[in-house]
Amino acid sequence: MARVMESPYIEWAKVTSAARWNLATSGLPHLSANDIGGWPETPLLTGPNAYGYPPLLERIAAHHRVRPAQVVTATGCSMANFLALAALVEPGDEVLIERPTYDPLLLAASHLGARLVRFDRRAADGFRVDADEVVAAISPRTRVVVLANLHNPSSQQTPNAALARIGDAAARIGAHVIVDEVYLDTVFDAEPGSCVHLGPSFVATGSLTKAYGLSALRCGWVIADDELARAIWRMTDLYGNVQPFAMDLLAVQAFDRLPALRARSRALLDVNRAVFAAWSATRDDLSFDLAPWGTTVCVRPTRMDAEHLCERLRAECDVSVVPGRFFEQPDYIRISLCTDTPVLQEGLRRLNQLLTGLPTPSSPDARGAQSSPSSRS
Repeated sequence: MARVMESPYIEWAKVTSAARWNLATSGLPHLSANDIGGWPETPLLTGPNAYGYPPLLERIAAHHRVRPAQVVTATGCSMANFLALAALVEPGDEVLIERPTYDPLLLAASHLGARLVRFDRRAADGFRVDADEVVAAISPRTRVVVLANLHNPSSQQTPNAALARIGDAAARIGAHVIVDEVYLDTVFDAEPGSCVHLGPSFVATGSLTKAYGLSALRCGWVIADDELARAIWRMTDLYGNVQPFAMDLLAVQAFDRLPALRARSRALLDVNRAVFAAWSATRDDLSFDLAPWGTTVCVRPTRMDAEHLCERLRAECDVSVVPGRFFEQPDYIRISLCTDTPVLQEGLRRLNQLLTGLPTPSSPDARGAQSSPSSRS
């Protein structure tokens, strides 16, 4: 039997993460077809999208200020990452990848037979990229450098100047830099633009999923130079073949409404970031660096084991957060800033109870208090 590559995090997210107060999400709340104009009057099931639906390619290209020939559509950003890696990496090639990182990024490179080398985003530095360290880790054997901007799980942004230094070093040895930009559209001021404008060594991936609440469309993409884009299109012949045409039609409608969707995202994230900042200011037992953008925050509880905290939150409070072990940071938890505001407020209130040692909603003490006469007064 062939080796089976598994993603513990994705399995957990699909099977275990749901809770009444779900603070484990990393994408904006889901939209419906009505939010993007409804179903087309003639929702055809097939159309001219063998190597991309031209109107969708044009809109993705305009969004990133590139040419349609540089765009390859994919089934979400995870497939975009895989396709980009598959077009660049052969078994035994060296792939330099950040730590901590999003589980499927690491596993995709491993599945392709890459030799993995790591560079660290240190918690003490707020999980920021040290460009000097990355450049020093690039060797003549490096084929691809992989990182996310914004970073998952910390939401830290890597400045273009640092990315350019990494790209220049990669270009000198003929390597590429793949940057997962799926969260980049949540940088609402001083927009950095896609990394592909920093030089030909860069490959960008993204989707409508995280920043816009449109995961159901599975509209992802890769942006690369023309030659590499053609090679990635040929990879799609093996992985997925053709995108569902009805989803392409809806994605076009979404792009035509992107300013309104972006305003919705900003309004929610601005409120929720302020909610988290006010809540966390009341606690001295949490360590974190709250980034100005992004959909999540990476938090280290200093007086309680993080894994134990996750377990108790779910069992006693019906609150879900992401255990840091899925991001190679077992002392941390990842908290969503992009859920509906009442859910965030109640989830944080229950987390506060647990951290403070007060009876939690489903603990024996809490159940007894709820049924006692004095509690009804």
